[in-house]
Amino acid sequence: MKRVVLLLTFALAAALSAQAASADTLKTVQDRGSLSCGVSQGLPGFSAPDDKGNWTGLDVDVCRAIAAVIFNDPTKVKFVPLSAKDRFTALQSGEVDVLSRNTTWTLSRETLLGALFAGVNYYDGQGFLVKKSLKVNSALELNSASVCVQSGTTTEQNLADYFNSNNMKYEGIVFDNPDETVKAYESGRCDVFTSDVSQLYSERLKLANPDDHVVLPEVISKEPLGPVVRQGDDRWFNLVKWTLFAMIDAEELGINSKNVDEMAKSTKPELKRVFGTDGDFGKSLGVTNDWVIRIIKSVGNYGESFDRNVGSGSKLKIARGLNQLWNKGGVMYAPPIR
Repeated sequence: MKRVVLLLTFALAAALSAQAASADTLKTVQDRGSLSCGVSQGLPGFSAPDDKGNWTGLDVDVCRAIAAVIFNDPTKVKFVPLSAKDRFTALQSGEVDVLSRNTTWTLSRETLLGALFAGVNYYDGQGFLVKKSLKVNSALELNSASVCVQSGTTTEQNLADYFNSNNMKYEGIVFDNPDETVKAYESGRCDVFTSDVSQLYSERLKLANPDDHVVLPEVISKEPLGPVVRQGDDRWFNLVKWTLFAMIDAEELGINSKNVDEMAKSTKPELKRVFGTDGDFGKSLGVTNDWVIRIIKSVGNYGESFDRNVGSGSKLKIARGLNQLWNKGGVMYAPPIR
């Protein structure tokens, strides 16, 4: 039965990819007058609406940057909240133009679901959240624990692999969305909540007494998170990919939202290429040559977005860690604009 389902999934993805091959997503977005962006159902720091309904977050900034590149207006985005279970269906059906929703890059998602990951905007890993009252200091002390986990994610398999490899038993309690998962954990239906570490810090803020809970030190998986597009439209793939790369390159070059106008006057060859005064790099993407300036004025460079949404300037206070630039001890790296 699993083989039949797998074949049907592959066939559907192939058919949708073939259909997308003749599509021009950039033109569709331009004609519509707005970008349709698939986001989470509410993950503070990454994609969540504020009390006025305005979406903010690290993933949201990627979509606002794309809109700025296309329309010179970061507000021309329709945000579509999607569950982990429904996100790829929404992408393949054309309901959204890009998925920017704390989604892990894996081989099967590209080969079986017809998706293409346009880079990594957050390097993460799976961890565990527990109540301090349990007096647990390590995930290796969780033998026979009940664990709340969300369905439709890589988290389920990682959980099984970790416990099996350490000869431990557990009871998995599965829910369809993160809110249900967190509520079940807080009410005591399970001992542990497992997800990406970034999500654990985010969901912890929603608890009645956040300080009563702790994220354990173990990180049990690699979870490179990033924006996703459909296969079959190379121009759109390039535009989304290089929008993210431009945010990272800008930080490395010292370009930010406060100095972008002054930096744009530079005669340095590398900066002239970035700012569009030398070469037609923007036009090669199907947009204007000042595309990087539009991004930085709208959302800032990658470091600004990180600090504002999940880092030192946010409630989450997550350290840059692996998400620091490659030349500052992290792994965040983007190809050059040339």
